[in-house]
Amino acid sequence: MPKILKARFYKTVRGKMPVREWLKKLPRSTQKAIGDDIRTVEFGWPIGMPVVKPLGNKIWEVRSNLEDGRIARVLFTVYKDQMILLHGFIKKTKKTPLKDINIAKERIN
Repeated sequence: MPKILKARFYKTVRGKMPVREWLKKLPRSTQKAIGDDIRTVEFGWPIGMPVVKPLGNKIWEVRSNLEDGRIARVLFTVYKDQMILLHGFIKKTKKTPLKDINIAKERIN
């Protein structure tokens, strides 16, 4: 079964990939859980809750529940057949913080 979307890391003009760098700092089990959820989106797009939630302004979040009870989010946008991974973070509040959504918005532009 082919991928519907291909996950790509957002890259800054200086060549940095913030989501990739964030993921590399996480424990292997956390990386795997987030990667599995991203893969689910790649093969199942369009997909909704509980894996993906639209946040508006062409931004969606991949929702990952981690084994230690924490929650991770990867914000992304879709461009043609690509899922551009814009921003990742460990969630500490009930709602997705506006500052994290704004980082994703800035990276889309």
